[in-house]
Amino acid sequence: MAAVAGPLCTWLVAACLSAAYDADEHKQKHCSSGGSGAADGVMFGQRRRLGARRRGAARSGMAMAVALQAERSVIEKKKPDIKQRRVVVTGMGVVTPLGHDPDVFYNNLLDGVSGISEIERFDCSNFPTRIAGEIKSFSTDGWVAPKLAKRMDKFMLYLITAGKKALENGGLTEELRNELDKTRCGVLIGSAMGGMKVFNDAIEALRVSYKKMNPFCVPFATTNMGSAILAMDLGWMGPNYSISTACATSNFCILNAANHIRRGEADVMLCGGSDAPLIPIGLGGFVACRALSQRNSDPTKASRPWDMDRDGFVMGEGAGVLILEELEHAKERGAKIYAEFLGGSFTCDAYHMTEPHPEGRGITLCIEKALSDAGVAREEINYVNAHATSTQSGDLKEYEAIVRCFGQNPQLRVNSTKSMTGHLIGAAGGIEAVASIQAIKTGWVHPNLNLENPEDVVDVGVLVGSQKERCEVKVALSNSFGFGGHNSSILFAPFK
Repeated sequence: MAAVAGPLCTWLVAACLSAAYDADEHKQKHCSSGGSGAADGVMFGQRRRLGARRRGAARSGMAMAVALQAERSVIEKKKPDIKQRRVVVTGMGVVTPLGHDPDVFYNNLLDGVSGISEIERFDCSNFPTRIAGEIKSFSTDGWVAPKLAKRMDKFMLYLITAGKKALENGGLTEELRNELDKTRCGVLIGSAMGGMKVFNDAIEALRVSYKKMNPFCVPFATTNMGSAILAMDLGWMGPNYSISTACATSNFCILNAANHIRRGEADVMLCGGSDAPLIPIGLGGFVACRALSQRNSDPTKASRPWDMDRDGFVMGEGAGVLILEELEHAKERGAKIYAEFLGGSFTCDAYHMTEPHPEGRGITLCIEKALSDAGVAREEINYVNAHATSTQSGDLKEYEAIVRCFGQNPQLRVNSTKSMTGHLIGAAGGIEAVASIQAIKTGWVHPNLNLENPEDVVDVGVLVGSQKERCEVKVALSNSFGFGGHNSSILFAPFK
């Protein structure tokens, strides 16, 4: 509207000035008809000068409006058509409870392996929840400089490691990276929780003295610093920031990264999410929310989306990162293309801090807007990687929205990666995007673990069963929703 307001206001001012002059001239003619000749001469001279000024202002205003209108036309012509720049996935990197390689990770999902176990990192015997999707083995060797590895929060270590693994997976060696235009390469990897451990340690140190605090505690606690450090390491000078929208973080980052490419602002983007919330304060916080499963006696059975016996979600940790790349740029360097990114959307429930809208309006709107952005018909969606966290209301509201949008498609298959990984909070969408792309790549969709007693309203014919299933994915939809009512949906398809 701002571009229109300037010329429009100028035209209106010019018109008003012209009208005012005509009215004033007419009025003065009538008023002076009975006056003396001298008075008439003076009045006539004043009118001429006043009229000239007003006509000049009107002509000036009209000229300015024409000039601004022409400038606006030039700007509109220069604006790139985002639909003309196609975005493809050329690399994937993960750090998860089920492995730190995209193929290992997905093969474990296909085999129905659970990454949920008893927490070993700290003593949680006094907590009502003592299980999580905890990463038992992780090394930064070869990925992060030892000096930094000792100081950084784990969310940053997971992020940088997954990001560099994505580069390796995408064939972007150091030699090839040196040939890239680094001003057109960016990093957009978010975090919901940020550096919780670093900040918590700083609080404990402060109890003794501020002099005991880690001088890096503030920058290493912020959610943007992982992306920033990775960009510094790579020398990438393009778009670089972090988005934090709770459990929808990764999808927000992926779609925004894609839009930087679509708008012509970047050619290559590393994007996704990372979180490391498995510390006492993280576990305790979610326990206080009464959000977590307490099935401590049988950890692998604890996360059970859409099952009647679910009692809350299971926390997880890790990172999931994609390389998004402009199609022609990827072709030029001979990159392997795993899938095409079609588009996506965000909405807000504007209803409740932690509960979904009872009618699922925000979710339905998000899916519909994602389809519109991607230019995809409902009938083309035959696979949905659901957000489904194993919570009472969340699972059902999402399921109802999915069926409302795609229920007429008999080929539709729906599953939840969280049944095996737990909920990786801000990183959930990142690893689930990888799972969606791997489904496209392999032609297999992973099972829904622990769906033993489905909710009555759930059609088990729509949900993937307890074993992997063949599925030639036409278009995959991946949902992520977060506290605050944040909804996000992104779409991938086989590259053609």
